[in-house]
Amino acid sequence: MELRIDRQALVPIVQQIVDALTCWLRCNGVPPGIRLPSVRQIARINLLSQSSVMEACERLVAQGVLVSRHGSVFFVAAAQSAGQGQQDTSRFEGTQINQGSLLSALKLGCGGLPESWRETDDLSYAIREVSRTDMAGLFNYSTPLGLPFLRQQILKRLNKLDIKVDDSRILTTAGASQGLDLIVRTFFKPGDCAVVESPGYPLLFDLLRLHGVNLLEMPRTPCGPDATVLETLLLKHQPRGVFINSFCHNPTGSSLAPKVALQVLQLANKHGVLVIEDDVYADLHCGPGVRLAALDDGVIYVGSYSKTLSSSLRVGFVVAGAEAIARLAQVKMISSMGASLFGESVLACLLANGAYRKLVQRQRQRLNGVGLAALQLLEDADWEVFGKPVGGLFIWARSRMSDYAHVRTQAQRFGVLLSSKTAFSPSGAANDWQRINVAFACDPQARAFFQSTAPDRPQAF
Repeated sequence: MELRIDRQALVPIVQQIVDALTCWLRCNGVPPGIRLPSVRQIARINLLSQSSVMEACERLVAQGVLVSRHGSVFFVAAAQSAGQGQQDTSRFEGTQINQGSLLSALKLGCGGLPESWRETDDLSYAIREVSRTDMAGLFNYSTPLGLPFLRQQILKRLNKLDIKVDDSRILTTAGASQGLDLIVRTFFKPGDCAVVESPGYPLLFDLLRLHGVNLLEMPRTPCGPDATVLETLLLKHQPRGVFINSFCHNPTGSSLAPKVALQVLQLANKHGVLVIEDDVYADLHCGPGVRLAALDDGVIYVGSYSKTLSSSLRVGFVVAGAEAIARLAQVKMISSMGASLFGESVLACLLANGAYRKLVQRQRQRLNGVGLAALQLLEDADWEVFGKPVGGLFIWARSRMSDYAHVRTQAQRFGVLLSSKTAFSPSGAANDWQRINVAFACDPQARAFFQSTAPDRPQAF
């Protein structure tokens, strides 16, 4: 069992072993019940320490990939039953006919990082540290604005993005989802109109509909929202606000160009509408860029640590003017009695000791590598790409050679679940474009799928 380990990479060796073992099991189709080579043998063949291999195997046991017997003997775990490990698949195509293999299918359009990418060491340390030194964090509510020390750490992050505020203008939330919900509850009423990007974030569409807000579609371009269409919508409908996913846009992967940012703000100020900037992928963005909130302190800015650190830790934040923050904090306390002081304390610990900064640096490096490889795969398969993302999780693409029915059939053949044709449209319109998560795109199943959609190449003689 030879594993690909890069000792110069920023990714910890143990995590590389986890990834390599997972890939080896999948690529070789190893059935449940098969015994793995011994820890000593794996370590010797790959010039690794036995303790690193042991820790990697124990992580895979925790993930349900392996089972342990007699402490150091590992076997491939049986497949989960239909009632275990279920995920929301309503936004994937083909789930109605693939229930038998749904849990093992590769969700190519998934919205987050693979579980095998999650690093537990620093998070475990922070949890132990908070449990040992801050017992109040285990039992008490947080303050209305959130843990002061955490807001000070967030402030440092904002300063690096040229967003100049003080910590009294920062409100912590239970992830970006609660931040968006508080904004809609506070500043919108049934019958109001909101401008949203198309394609865009499906859960935002659902949230606005839940509160009786009418959606106005603004096309997303590779440089950001279409300012010409935005101007028309503002003149015709007089909406209450505009929602923009600025960097590493979901689902296109595109980022906001400075020229477009200025156009959007000029139009918003002229027509007196709120601008809500969703920047949850900020830490995954590579290269320069200007935030709307850095150009205009009237912008409501939403951030999160759930995408990079932990989906279950649920810590996000909102930045706004003092009056807006006071209103949002009141609604937050009425609706949820505040966020988790424990979760906020854990995140503050990781931010303060530098562990989070190193974590996202490793994530960006990995995403850059697989992102370039994914773009090459798509080019070889003759897929059209909506711009070339600079960092982040997503590529928005479609096959030039195959119609959607053929692409979907090939995906099912190789155990790949595609995003729904209608998921990212505010009006539910169908299209052939697919959200492709680069962290999954180089999986052997995905590679085989893309290759199956490629045009026939002439053979060399």
